[in-house]
This record gives sequence, structure tokens and C-alpha cells, in this order.
Amino acid sequence: MDEKYTPLNAADAFAEAEKLWKAGQREKIQRLYDEEYAPDRTLLVLDDDPTGCQTVHGIHVVTDWEQETLDEGFRSGESMFFVLTNSRSFSAEKTESVHKEIALRAVSASKKAGKPYLFISRGDSTLRGHFPLETQVLRETLEANGHPAFDGEILCPFFEEGGRFTLNSVHYVLEGCKLVPAAQTEFAKDATFGYWHSYLPEYIEEKTGGAVRASHVIRVSLREIRGTEPEDIEQKLWNAQGFHYIVWDAVEETDVQMLAVVLHRLLAKGRHYMCRTAAAVPKVLGHVSSRPLLAPYEIADGKTDTGGLVLIGSHVEKTNRQLEALRQSRVPMEWIEFDAGRYRSGLDKETKRCAALAEEAMQNGKTAVVYTSRRLIAPPDTTAEERLAISVRISDALTAVISSLSLRPRFLIAKGGITSSDVAVKALRVRRALVLGQAAPGVPVWKTGPESLFPGLAYIIFPGNVGDDLTLRRIVEACQGAAE
Repeated sequence: MDEKYTPLNAADAFAEAEKLWKAGQREKIQRLYDEEYAPDRTLLVLDDDPTGCQTVHGIHVVTDWEQETLDEGFRSGESMFFVLTNSRSFSAEKTESVHKEIALRAVSASKKAGKPYLFISRGDSTLRGHFPLETQVLRETLEANGHPAFDGEILCPFFEEGGRFTLNSVHYVLEGCKLVPAAQTEFAKDATFGYWHSYLPEYIEEKTGGAVRASHVIRVSLREIRGTEPEDIEQKLWNAQGFHYIVWDAVEETDVQMLAVVLHRLLAKGRHYMCRTAAAVPKVLGHVSSRPLLAPYEIADGKTDTGGLVLIGSHVEKTNRQLEALRQSRVPMEWIEFDAGRYRSGLDKETKRCAALAEEAMQNGKTAVVYTSRRLIAPPDTTAEERLAISVRISDALTAVISSLSLRPRFLIAKGGITSSDVAVKALRVRRALVLGQAAPGVPVWKTGPESLFPGLAYIIFPGNVGDDLTLRRIVEACQGAAE
């Protein structure tokens, strides 16, 4: 672990970052973004779990990448759409296969529509996922099929709503009043996607197995963004020969607006890039406006007397704390533990048991809270691939609780990336959904399509690593109150 980077006092760090602004620079960037930047190509956002639309609204998400689906996305005239790959739950082999398919089909869809595109690989703001595999496969596949050589890949994991900031190329997670280097958080200990470095050039070297040296990574610092002209950064990237990883600092949205302006200019001059980002960047590159959080009446179905349902698969410590805070609520709830340990002997009976209890609770106007057992179940000698496979089996069984329902819930919340994706695709059978907005910062809400199990349902996707201890409780209480 990179202990040479220590936690920072957040207030002091932000104050120092504020001092870097040259007089009038913030306003200049915002003006250039508003006047000069406009998406001139289809932004194809590949989302490795369903939480990546955490900052947008009025944007569609599709849950498959069939040729017809991508053709429809390009024909729609919309500047951006999300493709939910859910690749964070895939093996490396499956991830590679899927991204080859998407790359080839995107080329075909682009030619039919006569519109260029830009790939944005939306990954986790705490640096988990198949990096650099996903973008590497996209790049190699496209170049092998006639695409001009790519000049670089921009890595920007900034996500303000979730408390993720990059300063001096070190990525931090806000915990209380401290900015903690990402490699020193629980997320870096992920059983499948763990890592040791918070300094992003070293993170890239680590994840590429040394194929890319940290010293070869191009860094764009806050000092440059806030104190120099866009032309200076543009020239810096223009002068780089061959393919380079580019790490982009960001503490507020204006820093990403500078990225949009510089990238727009370089693409217009014939350069080629792709992006690996967290959720904040697609909003800016898509020129999506900001909107207030969704009101409870926009989420909960006030026309039904049935209770809501909360499904919790995430096991990170933040989710555990949120779960305990929810227990303190006075909302009428039925707590149903899904015994994940039964994966050894079969999970079908556990699914049926939990579904029956959940339906009974909802019928009585209670909110059913179905949660996986919190204990670690995989033997210590289990490989990362085996642990992932076990997680997928458990998630499938947990998701089947939803698909077994005959009763439409008053509201539905799924907690955790794999869980929320499986609920959307396998249980609700969503093919195309509209992002309504957010129930809380970083907590997106989809409106399910007519083809789904519960058409028009406002489906709340709650990431495992977002919010404070009370966020889940507040959403449940608000939804319950709006429907009473």
C-alpha cells in the first residue's frame, strides 16, 4: 500500500485547490464550455454496472448490445446513451469477448447512421473493475478494423457526489472530514479488483503489469487546469507521440469542463482518444444540465397500498452501516435474511422462502428488506475468479426473489452493483430505461420500459459505495411517506 500518501484534511485541501484559480479562469472555462463545446458525435457510454448514470437525467440506458439495439441508439438522434455491460461481474475472458462484440457492432451502427462516436468506459470511482482490459480490447479491436491509431486514453475517476477527487494525480475518497488515498480504503481490498496504489500513474503501471511505466503517463494537474490556457494543455497532448495514458485532476465540475473543451478541440483536429472515467465525466461530455434531486412523489407509487421492497447484495462496510441505520427507522418493515451460505447446497429454496415472506410483508403495507447474510462465505484459498463466480450465483438467486413476485412494489431499491444490474436485466427484464434523475447524490433512478415486469416503475439503483450512513434510511422513509 502506498503509505507515502497520507490522508488530507479535506477543508484544507480544497482551500489550497481554490487558491490555484487564476483570476477569471473558472468563468472563462465555463464560458468556453457553454459557447464552444457541443457533442458532435454519439457518446457511447459502456457502464460496467448500472450505477454509472449517477449524474444524468433524460438519458436512456439499454441493457443489451445487440446490433439492432446499437443501431437504434445511433438513429435516435440523442447525443449519448448508456450500454449496461455489467462487466464488473464478468470473468476477464467474458469481458474481452463482450467488448470485442460491442466495438464491432458500434462500427457498424456508426456507418449506418453516418455519425462518428466516442467511447467512454464508465468504471468505478474507487478504481475497481476490468482496467485496462476493457479499453485495451476496444482500442485493439477498432484499430484492427480500420480505425486510425488512438493517441491516448484519459483516466478521470472524479465523482464529486460520491466524494472522489484527484489532486496531484493522487485519487482520494472523502471519509468524514478526511481525504483518504483510495488505496487505503476498504475498496482497494476488493477480493477481485484490489490494488495498491493511489497515485494514478503508479496505479496504471500496477494494472498494466508494468507494461506502462508510471513515468510515461501524462499528467494534467489542477495547477495547469486552473492557471494556464486551454491551448497550453491542448498543445501538451498534441505534442505527445504515440499512445499515452493521460491522468486528469479534478475537484469540481469546472475542471472536467476544461477536459471537454480540450478534448473537443483535439478530436476536431483529427486526434483520437477514448476515456475511462467515473460517473461525473459523461454528464459533462454529454452536456447534460443539472437538476434537483427527485422528489419522493416522483419515485414512490402513491396509487398502491402495498409496501416497498429493498434488496441488498452489497457487502462493503458502508452498506453494512447503512443497513444498521435503516433498522433504527420507524417505517413498518419486515427484515428477511437471505442465507448466502446455502450456495453449497442449492439456493432455489432460499429464493422461494424469501420471496414468499417479502410478498406477504408488502401485502400488509410493510417495506420488505431482503438482505444477504453479512458473513464471508468463500473459503480463504478461493481464487479471485472463483469468488466472482460464487458472487454471481448468489446474486442470481437473490435477484430471483424479484422475478418471483406477483405483487408490484410501492417502490424498489436495489443495493450493490451486481445486484442492481441483475435486478434490472434478469428480474425486471428491462431492455431500455429512461434515467429520471437521482434520489440522493449518486443514487440514480430509472423509469422501466413497457417491456419490463413492472412497466413504468421508478427503480432506485443504490451503489454500495455511495452516501453516508443515513442515506438509505432517508430514501426509504421519504418513499414510504410519499405513498401514505
